Amino acid sequence: MLHRFCQVKPLLSCGAASQRLVSARCFSSARKCKVLVVGGGSGGCSVSAKLSSKLGPGKVVILDPAESHYYQPMFTLIGGGMKKLEDSVTPMKETLPSLATWVQDSVMQFEPEANTVITKKGDRIEYEEMVIAVGLELRYDKVPGLVEALAIPGGKVCSNYSPKYVNRTLEALNNFQQGNAIFTFPNSPVKCPGAPQKAAYLAEHYLRRAKKRKDARIIYNTALPVIFGVKHYADALWKVAKKREVTVNLRMNLKQVFPERNQAVFENLDKPGEESTMDYSLLHVTPPMATPDVLLSCPGLTNAAGFVDVNKHTLQHVKYPNIFAIGDCSSTPNSKTAASVAAQAPVVYRNLLAVMEGNPPSASYNGYASCPLVTGYNSCILAEFDYDLQPLETFPIPQDKERYSMLLLKKHFMPFLYWQFMLNGMWNGPAIVKTLLDVLRKEKTIQ
Repeated sequence: MLHRFCQVKPLLSCGAASQRLVSARCFSSARKCKVLVVGGGSGGCSVSAKLSSKLGPGKVVILDPAESHYYQPMFTLIGGGMKKLEDSVTPMKETLPSLATWVQDSVMQFEPEANTVITKKGDRIEYEEMVIAVGLELRYDKVPGLVEALAIPGGKVCSNYSPKYVNRTLEALNNFQQGNAIFTFPNSPVKCPGAPQKAAYLAEHYLRRAKKRKDARIIYNTALPVIFGVKHYADALWKVAKKREVTVNLRMNLKQVFPERNQAVFENLDKPGEESTMDYSLLHVTPPMATPDVLLSCPGLTNAAGFVDVNKHTLQHVKYPNIFAIGDCSSTPNSKTAASVAAQAPVVYRNLLAVMEGNPPSASYNGYASCPLVTGYNSCILAEFDYDLQPLETFPIPQDKERYSMLLLKKHFMPFLYWQFMLNGMWNGPAIVKTLLDVLRKEKTIQ
C-alpha cells in the first residue's frame, strides 16, 4: 500500500465517457486488487467467500463501512415477537471471509473507465474485476412526517424493515386497543416484497391471541395492482386475507403521515391527485427504497431507474465486461430476496472466473426467488418462482397452502442455513435439494 500519494492522471468521466478529463487527486492511500467487492451484505459476503477461497488470500477486497451484519429476513419474526433483534446480528468482522481483505469504508465515486473506485476516506482502489453489491437504501425521509412519527417514544408508527425501528412493531401491538391497524407497501422497488403483508397477518393473529381483534380493523394498503406478483400464490393470499378479514386496498400509496393527529394520507395511483386520509391506531410502514446515490452519479453504470445495468442471465454489466452485480442493486427483474442472492452467487462466481480466463460467461440465472409468506404464528406459504412468475417449487407438496412445516423452515432452518452455509459460499439455493428429491421420487416410482 502507498500512503499520501498524489497523481495527475487522465480519466474518462462517468457522466461523459467519451470526454477526456485531467483529474488531479490527492489520496490518503492506494490499493490494488484482483477483485473488488463493493458491499458486504448477503450478496457481497457470499460471492467474496467463493472468490477468496478460489483465488487465495489478499486477492479479494471487500469495501463496506458497517460494523454489523444483519440477517434481514428475520425482521418480520422480530416484529411479531417470535425472535429477538440480537438473534439477527453478527459483527461484520466475524461474517466476512478471512481470506479476503476488509476495507471498512464506503464508495464515494465509481470510475469504471479507469477500473477504480474512490472511497469516502479518500482512498483509491484499483481492481481488475468488480462485483457491486450495495443493496437498496431505506428512504423513510421520502414520506413527509414519517421520520418524526418513528421518533416518538412508544408511538403508533412502526416498521419491520430497519433494525432501528423493528422493535417498535411489537411495542405498538402491545399498546393497541382499538381502531385501524394499517400496513403499507410503497410505490417503489422493495426488498422482500412479501414482508409488508406478512406483518399484517402476524398482527392480525397477535390481536386475536390478545383478544383485541373484534375492535380492530386490519388494512393492507399496497401501491401494487396485485396482492402478490405470482398469481399461483396471489390466489392463495386472497383467501387468507378474506378468511382473516384483512381489508386489501390496491394501488394505494402512502404520501404523508401526521403523527400529531394519528392520520395517514394515501394517493390512489389509478387516479393521480386523488387522496384520502385515514386515522390509524397502528401504522406499519414499508419505506420507499432506492439504490444508493453514488450509483446514480455514474449514469454509465446504471439503467434509467438507477440499478446496476447487467444482463439478467449472466449478471455481467452490459457495458463493462469486468463488472458484475449481485442482489438488490442489480437491474435483474427478479423479486429482491435473500434466496435470489443465493441463486445468483454461483452465477457471478462462475462467470467472473470465465472472464478472468478470457472466456465468455456461460452460467445463467433464471430469476429464482423465494418468499416465505408468514401468515400467522403457526403457518407459512413458501412461494418459489422464476423470471416468468411461474412456480419453481422445491418440495413434492403443494406450496400454495398454509403449513406449519414451512413456518418451522422459515423460523429455524433458514437462519442456520444463512449463517453457516450461504455466507460461507457453500449454499447456492435449493436446486440441489429439488434434484435430490426428484431422484428419490423416481426411484420410489420404479420400485
